[in-house]
Amino acid sequence: MTLLHVPVIDLTPYREGTFRGKKAVAEQVGQACRDIGFLVISGHGISEDLIRKTYDVSSAFFSLPHGEKVKADRPAPDQVRGYSAVGGEGLSYSLDEPTPPDIKESLSIGPVDVPPNDPYFTSEAAGPHFAPNVWPLTPPELKPIWEDYFRAVDALATDMMRIFALALDLDENYFDNTIDRNISMMRVLRYPKQTSEPLPGQLRAGVHSDYGSMTILRKELTDGSLQVKNRAGEWVSVPVVEGTFIVNIGDLMQQWTNDQWSSTVHRVVNPPLASEENKDRLSIVFFHQPNYDAVIECLPSCTDAAHPAKYEPITSGDHLRSKFVKQTTFGKGEKVA
Repeated sequence: MTLLHVPVIDLTPYREGTFRGKKAVAEQVGQACRDIGFLVISGHGISEDLIRKTYDVSSAFFSLPHGEKVKADRPAPDQVRGYSAVGGEGLSYSLDEPTPPDIKESLSIGPVDVPPNDPYFTSEAAGPHFAPNVWPLTPPELKPIWEDYFRAVDALATDMMRIFALALDLDENYFDNTIDRNISMMRVLRYPKQTSEPLPGQLRAGVHSDYGSMTILRKELTDGSLQVKNRAGEWVSVPVVEGTFIVNIGDLMQQWTNDQWSSTVHRVVNPPLASEENKDRLSIVFFHQPNYDAVIECLPSCTDAAHPAKYEPITSGDHLRSKFVKQTTFGKGEKVA
């Protein structure tokens, strides 16, 4: 039976390391990725204390006056670094669907442990993927807390990629050498309380799919604004369960799997103005993106004579840059960037 709602999956049997436990988790994850592209994971091993500290310090940053926040402004449209103000992005443009700008602001960083003199990270081929992070000066504790969070969720993403490999009948470590120098991004989003009706078609985050291998998201417990479109064409809410992360696969994983897995479109809807749901919300997002030179092409377990490869090979870095430029230039493209 095809899943039409997002399942909750406990990773504990995988993390315990038994063959049976790993296989059971991989089967559940594989079905979720095939049917709906989203899952909720418990048993992930990340400290709730670290998550709470990350929320608190992020909230302190977004509470600053606008003039202070823009001191950490993003340096260029193709750099996933720094602050972006409300209305600074339109996610639907990544799918070439024009809408009014999204009702959100964000602060973003890239990889935090970048060797200073290794040409892989500094050469022209690396482009903007390892550009220096833009850290706000206030609050001073934001940088060390965010760095700890980035490392913890990056390790979780490695576990998830190994579960993905097992689910795809590959060696558990199949993806390891494509993600060991990944170009992932951590982003905290603030959706402000709305004081007037949005423009027609304007959402907190417009309809989009994510770009990389997967997204790992932490939302506030009472925030039910994230919706995903299932295979029946219905918008369904993604459950927010205490102590869990929401995971969804991105475009590159769909291409890797030759469309066997779905990079499902989703959105963040507006709360009714007069409702208790209409308040400031924070979400912590980790966009996992393979190494910039990793070539994404059809996996050996996802093609045969009856199912030839549907996509031309593309590098992770080229794919990310093209999508992000559309998002930040509202479809005007490389010339504007």
